[in-house]
Amino acid sequence: MMTTASPLHTLIELTREARDKAGQLLASERRSETQLTTQLQTLNHYRLEYAGRLQQLLSTGIDPATLHNYQQFLGSLDASITRARQAIDQQQQRVSAGQQHWQQQQQRLSSYSTLTQRRTAALQRQTQRQELRQSDELTTNALARQGVNGLHEHETQER
Repeated sequence: MMTTASPLHTLIELTREARDKAGQLLASERRSETQLTTQLQTLNHYRLEYAGRLQQLLSTGIDPATLHNYQQFLGSLDASITRARQAIDQQQQRVSAGQQHWQQQQQRLSSYSTLTQRRTAALQRQTQRQELRQSDELTTNALARQGVNGLHEHETQER
């Protein structure tokens, strides 16, 4: 029976390894998502800071070259913020796919484990039935011997 269990145990180990790798990849994807979110927050902070400085300069007076430089810089920050949001959206999709992949691997592992448990339970039931049969046979044989011996004793007493 070991020949059928061995491939199943190998399959379980391979699936466990695949699940663990999927978990590691998912953790990495989540770290990347966190980094991208932090970068976006930093960009938004810079954007607010430079926009505030521009408002102060506009209220006190600013030369056209400085105004142009601020506008250019804010424009490049806006483009960076847009790219960062797109990168976060893409990263969230990767996290979601990684989560689904990990769940599928976990589900496969659970299915194989359930199959192993069922096989083990079936083997235990089979072993119990065999032991019960053997016990019944021993009891039947013992009773039969007692019956034969009892008959011989009875015949001996009658003589």
